[in-house]
Order: sequence, then C-alpha cells, then structure tokens
Amino acid sequence: MPKQYSSLEDLTPFHPVKTLKQWLQNRIGLDRAILYTVMARFWSGLAGLVTLVVIARYLTPSEQGYYYTFYSLVALQIVFELGFSFVVLQLAAHERAQLSFLPGGEIVGDAVAHSRLASVLQKCVRWYVAAGVLMACVLIPAGLYFFSSHQRSGAPLGWKLPWCLLVVATMLAFQIDPVFSFLEGCGFVQQVAHRRLVQAILGSALAWSAMIIHHGLYAPALIIFGQVAVGMAFMFSGMHKPLLRGLLAYPVREHAVAWRAEIWSFQWKIAVSWLAGYFIYQLFSPVLFAYQGPVAAGQMGMSMSIAAAVGSVGLAWMSTKASPFGALVARGKFRELDRIFFKTLWQSTVVVTVGAAALLTIYIVAAPYYPKIALRILPPWVLGLLLLNTIMNHVVCSQALYLRAHKQEPFYVQAIISAVLIGVCTLFLGRYYGASAVVVGVFAQGILFAVPYATYIFVTKRKLWHEYELPEQIKDTVRPVC
Repeated sequence: MPKQYSSLEDLTPFHPVKTLKQWLQNRIGLDRAILYTVMARFWSGLAGLVTLVVIARYLTPSEQGYYYTFYSLVALQIVFELGFSFVVLQLAAHERAQLSFLPGGEIVGDAVAHSRLASVLQKCVRWYVAAGVLMACVLIPAGLYFFSSHQRSGAPLGWKLPWCLLVVATMLAFQIDPVFSFLEGCGFVQQVAHRRLVQAILGSALAWSAMIIHHGLYAPALIIFGQVAVGMAFMFSGMHKPLLRGLLAYPVREHAVAWRAEIWSFQWKIAVSWLAGYFIYQLFSPVLFAYQGPVAAGQMGMSMSIAAAVGSVGLAWMSTKASPFGALVARGKFRELDRIFFKTLWQSTVVVTVGAAALLTIYIVAAPYYPKIALRILPPWVLGLLLLNTIMNHVVCSQALYLRAHKQEPFYVQAIISAVLIGVCTLFLGRYYGASAVVVGVFAQGILFAVPYATYIFVTKRKLWHEYELPEQIKDTVRPVC
C-alpha cells in the first residue's frame, strides 16, 4: 500500500544543511550578517590568543606595555570623532526606510529622503576629513611627549617612528569607518560585516609578521594599514562605488539635513557618552604605564584585550541590529522592535557568558603549563572580575543601542558619572595599589551603579516612548517623533 502524506510538507525533501541553517537562524539568531560579524570577532579573539603567544615569544614585557599603551592613547581619536559614526548610521537607517537601492547603485523612492540621505553622507565626509587632519596634528606630539616623559631605563628606544605611523594609519582609517557605518545604515550590513572579517584576517597576519621579524612595535600600525587597504578596495568596487559617488554628487538643495536644528541635540549627548567611554575602557594602560611601568600596563592591556574579545563576539548579535532597529522605529513598529531586541539580548548574553566561562577555565587549567604566558596576564581571579564586568557591559551596551535607535541618547548622564567614578578609582588605585585594585574598583562601580542605573533608564524611557503604536495602515508612511 503506497505511503500516505498528510500535507505538502511531507513531500519536501530533507536537506541537512538547510535545516541546520534554519535552526541557527531561528534559535540562535545567527543570520549571515551576524555570522560574518561573529567570524570577524571570533577571529579577533582567536588571533588575540595567538598574538598573546607571539608577544610572549618575540616582545619583551616592556615592549608589551608600549604595544597596549599605543592602542589606549590612539583611542583618543574619540575626542575628534564625537560619536559621529553612530549618528550617521542611525540617520542613514531612518532615511533608507523610505528608499530602495537597485543593483547598479541607483536609488528610487521618496525624493526628500533621497536628498537627506545624500546630505548625511556629504556632511560626514567633510567632517571626517577635517577632523582626521586635526587628530593627527594633536596625537603625534601628544604621544611623543607622553612616552618621552615616562620612559624608564631599559625601555625600548625605537618607539617614535612606530607611534607616528600608527597615528597616520589611524587618520586614514578615520576616513573609512564612517562610510562603513553609513553603508550599514543603508542596509549593507552583511557586506560590511564580510569586509570587516577580511580586515581582521589581514591585519592579524601583518601584525604577526612584524613581531616575528622583531619589529613588534610596528604591529599596531600595520594592523590598521591593512584595514585601510581592504576598506578602500571595498568602497571602490561593486555597487558601492556608483552609489557613494552618486550620493556625494547629488544636489540636496533645500532638503539638506539641518544638523544644528535636527541632530545636534542627539549628537552632543552621544559625543559625551563616547568621551566618557574613553575613561571607562582606555584609561587603565596609560595610568599604569605612568605609575607602575610598562610591564604592569602590558599585563592590564593583554587582560583587557581578552575580556574585550569575548564581549565583541557577543555584541555582534546586537550591533548588526542597529540599522534594522532604526528602520523599525522610523516606521513605528515598536512591538516588532521589542520582539527582536529581547530575543537578541537573551541570545547574545548567553554567548558572552559561555565564552567568558570557557576562557577563564582554559586560563586556569593552562597557566601552570605555560608560566611565561601566564606572567603576561593578570591573576585568574582578576581576569574573572574583568570577564564578569564584560557581561554587565554587554547588557548596558545593548540597552543603549536600543534607545539610541530612537535618535535619542538618555545614557549620557550615566556615562559621565561612570567615567568620573572609574577615572578617580583608576588614578588613585592605579598609582598606589596596582592593576588588581583598579579591576576591583571597576567591577564595584559596575555592579553597584552602572548596571542598576542603566536598567532604570532603559525601562522608564522605553515605557515613555512606546505609549502608543501606530496603526498598521500608516506604519510605513509616518515617521514618529520621539
């Protein structure tokens, strides 16, 4: 007797690969954009472990301190960036909701949205060219002064040229990153994520090459030069070239975005939050370098890079949703926004927690067998506190991303207070008690203030801004004012 089929689904052939792909997307939220981003950040994490071994093999403890302090000082670019790239992403996402992009780079849809989108890109390019040159003129002499003032006996002498090249590379990358943010806002999240993966792989290869030939202080500059090369190739290939060229030449006329009237109230708060972020994440190595020496700065820098690698992998789930979140807010689809956000928050937090636990376990088990590497990292209990702080930061960053999709920044007060608390703790504890005490202070600040206050802001603002939901028939035509 022939087999009976209850539905057409029973006739569908079973494809293991397709079934696995659907399971990953539905249960874990791992779509292609997230996959590329996760791969890039997983590669960064894996490459960080390889870099740890290479640094321990080819760099002295003092050179390790210079290596990580280079990164912390060059992060002062945030003073010149002022959170503009995130603002650009959200602006592009809101205007792109009214437009469609054809394969040849042609844009169709609302003419006003087209003009405003072009205006965003044009203002972005002008700002970053001017700010990049100013940044280089400030950072090069500032770094030369800092390292010369705190140079100790036995420290490497060949740090000046690597520092100057790092600043130049950062200035060039400074021109590319906002364009990537703009393209992400326009919906090219998958393509940008793929190119960031290529950037990460090439940058790591160049850095390892520099260390192996005993020029390790050039590694930070080579990483960024590699990113610049890949980024430029991306922007000048495919449909991105005619798309960007057309928007840069588009006559915006009276529909230009009025930055002071429309955006500045949002951007200055983002800028304050990002400046505060420097004191929250980047102040440790320079303070320890100045008061405890390059060896202590190197231990802190390497430990922070391990914790950051775990956090960046988890944040991939959330950061790839920044553009879709902005589009959903522009259309007033708040219920859909909440559904995606809370599902993604759960998935990403599990990833960060599991990753942190796995890394800490590996470190504890492997430390007795690799003492030379273990000496380059802070003790296990201190690294554990850093990883717990990473999990808390992930929740706060996710909440901030959700609220910023409304073109609002309610976290700037929380960021300022956190920056002041962490800055004071770092300066005092770092000077008199060392890196372990700094980590304890940072963890205490997070669990007692940062997470509770951030959650309070998230709950109250979400309730205030979502008191209504637009009717279905006008969701796609009306942009709510938040």
